[in-house]
This record gives sequence, C-alpha cells and structure tokens, in this order.
Amino acid sequence: MVGATLGSAFQAARLQVDRRSRQVRDIVATEGYGALVDRVRAKASDWIKPRNFTWEVFPDDVIAADLTRPPPVSVPRVAAGEPITINWVMGPAGPGSGGHTTISRIVAYLQAHGYTNRVYFYDPYAGDRKYYEILARKHYGFTCEIGDVRAGMADAHAVMATSWQTAYPVYNARCAGKRFYFVQDFEPSFYPVGTNSVLAENTYRMGFHGITAGRWLADKLSCEFGMDTDHFPFGCDTARYRLEPSARRSGVAFYARTGTPRRGVELGLLALELFARRQPHIDLHLFGARLGKLPFRFTNHGLVKPAELNRIYNSCFAGLTLSLTNVSLVPHEMLASGCIPVVNEAGHNRVVLDNPYVRYAAPTPHALAAALEDVVLAADFDTVSKLAAASVTATSWDTAGRMVDEALRRALAGGRPNERPGAAAGERGYSVSGRGG
Repeated sequence: MVGATLGSAFQAARLQVDRRSRQVRDIVATEGYGALVDRVRAKASDWIKPRNFTWEVFPDDVIAADLTRPPPVSVPRVAAGEPITINWVMGPAGPGSGGHTTISRIVAYLQAHGYTNRVYFYDPYAGDRKYYEILARKHYGFTCEIGDVRAGMADAHAVMATSWQTAYPVYNARCAGKRFYFVQDFEPSFYPVGTNSVLAENTYRMGFHGITAGRWLADKLSCEFGMDTDHFPFGCDTARYRLEPSARRSGVAFYARTGTPRRGVELGLLALELFARRQPHIDLHLFGARLGKLPFRFTNHGLVKPAELNRIYNSCFAGLTLSLTNVSLVPHEMLASGCIPVVNEAGHNRVVLDNPYVRYAAPTPHALAAALEDVVLAADFDTVSKLAAASVTATSWDTAGRMVDEALRRALAGGRPNERPGAAAGERGYSVSGRGG
C-alpha cells in the first residue's frame, strides 16, 4: 500500500517535471531566454506579494465617510480685498508625476493672482513626509505651507481633493471651506471591478464641486453623478515644446508608459511592430519607461526631461499616444513641436483635444500602424507640421489657471457652473457623436 502511494506520487512529480521542461524548452526556442526570465519574475512576484488587500486609503476614513449623512460644512464669505485661501489635499509624489505637475501649475497661477495656498499630504503608505516635502518644493515648485492632513487642517475658503483617495479626508474634515474636487481622470477605471473601483466611484457622490481637466470629465461627472462641475482646458508649455526650424525628421515617437495601463502600451507596441515591418527605415523612439527586448529596432529613451523630449518630438514625423480614459498632456506637446499625434478613436479624446491636426485611428494594431504610415508618407507633411505647431501657440497654462480662478470665485459666491455647449437650460448631458459631442 505504501509502495503504491509512493509510486503514484513519483509519477505525478515526474509528470510535472516533464511538463515544465517542455514548457521551458518551447519558451526559449520561440521567444528567447529573456521571455523565460520575465515569466519567472512574474511568478516570483505573485508568490511574494501580500495576500491581504492593499489599502490605498485609510480604512477608518472610509468608515467615517457616511454618504447618507453629509457632515455640516461652514463656508466663510470672501470679504472684499481678502485673498482666497485654499487647502489642497494630495498624495505625495516622486519626480515626473503629470498629475502633480498640472496641480503645481494651477497653484502657481493662483498664488501669483493673490490666493493663499496650503498643501496637505495624505499618505496611507506612511512615507517620509520630509522627503516628499523636499521633492514637492524642488521638482514641483511649491512654495506654500505643507502639512499632514491627518494632523488636521486650518479653516479655508476652499478645500480641494485632488484624487479619489484624498476625497475621503476632505469629506470627513472638520475645517471650514467649500469642498471642491480637482479631477484629472475617471479614476474608477484605473482598477478591475472591485473594492477600489467602488471606493473611487463613491467619491463622486460626496457633493463636491468638480473642477475637471477637460470638458469630457465635467460632462461625465455631471450627467452620471449629478455633480456641479466646471472645467479647464489642457495647457501646453510652448516655451519648452516648440517647432525647431532646423529639425530633421526621420522617426516616430511612442509614449510607452508601461506602469499605466490606461495608456495602452501593449496595443501600441503591436502597432509599432506592424509599422516597423512596413517602414523599416523609419527610426522608432520610445519614451516614458524603460523597456526590454522588442521584436523591432528602437531607441529606448526612458523617462526624459522636457528639453530632451522636445528634441525627440522634433526628430519625428508622428507620435503614437494612446489614452483609454482622459487624455494625457503628450498630444499637445507633440503638436507644439510639429510632430503629428496619432490617437485612438474615442469620444473622450476628441472632445478634449478638439484639434484638426490630431490623427485618429481605431484602437487596433493595423489601424494605428496605417495611420502612422499615412503621416510619414504625406507629401505635404512640412506644411501640416507648421500648421499643427501654430494651432497650439495660444494654448497656455495661464488660460487654464484663469478658468480655475473664475470657477472658484463663481462657486464661492454661490453662482452656478458655466453651462457647456449643447446643454439646454437645466440639463447637463453627455453624448458621444460627431467629433465627441
């Protein structure tokens, strides 16, 4: 009996060894040793990662946020000649965060126009606050007071959540100040359907006044969640990103930010593989993250500074930049440099970009590759490139800052949000038709 059991166990073990041996052999033969290493790393990371749920917000903040019983909020009146004071609640960030860069630009504009700003960090990961304060000042240019929201906030005219995680402490805070929500993307889409996606979606039901990056988010949050919303247009730093007269173009650029699923990197790489087969003489420039071996020749720039990025754009005919939720800043930067952005066809992209020189293509590898090829082979490229650059010269961050300023003042005075084009009185609709609706 014991011998039979041992024999059965030996056969089962031998079966698994043979299976894994064949699997390893086939992977190395078809994809190379690097692919095998990647699979081993993936399995190892699955094995060592925590088995418990990783909280991105303090659980006690979620429990305290009873949406059926909103806490009373005192909103101080803005006296004539008095500076408006805003408490900004945000997560700490390392260098290179696009969301924090946008916030810092708006804060700098408001500060220059008489506002008093305070920043309060919200960090469930217990990072070193002093370190992140140094980064906030060095990399994002914050000059205002910086504190910890868990230690409490001083009274203000406005209290601004800047991500779904920060909405919970803003909702629960006892300080005075009208509650606002600086929304740069539809964050429930950052997660598979589950606890985090639900917790993120619930923040749009907290009764905050939304100020969104682009009109798509304003319409979506107004229609689907009943939020009062205003929006600001995407700006472009045309002092950094500009058409260089001496530019010699020979390539295509791709925003390959691998750690951000909503940027569709895998889809873009398939499109570039097809494009490289059709146009092997065109240089491919990837930026945003470091990538390993790929089935085509490319230059891997990784995370680059604006000056280097402008040089890359000016060396390229076209740039592939995908956005499966709200758009990034990249298409505007490419346009300013005379590089034609190829973007996935989607209502949320058209309504925010609203630029005739953006090329849209269905989100399939073949359609995206064909769109890139059309741009590269265009006989009138030089003319189109110059017109594209000229189309964003008036797209400044001062315009965005001014619209945020106006929205804040209007909301604090008790006024209604700006009506958006296409919405009848008393109606806030969201549609996707024609050029995005």
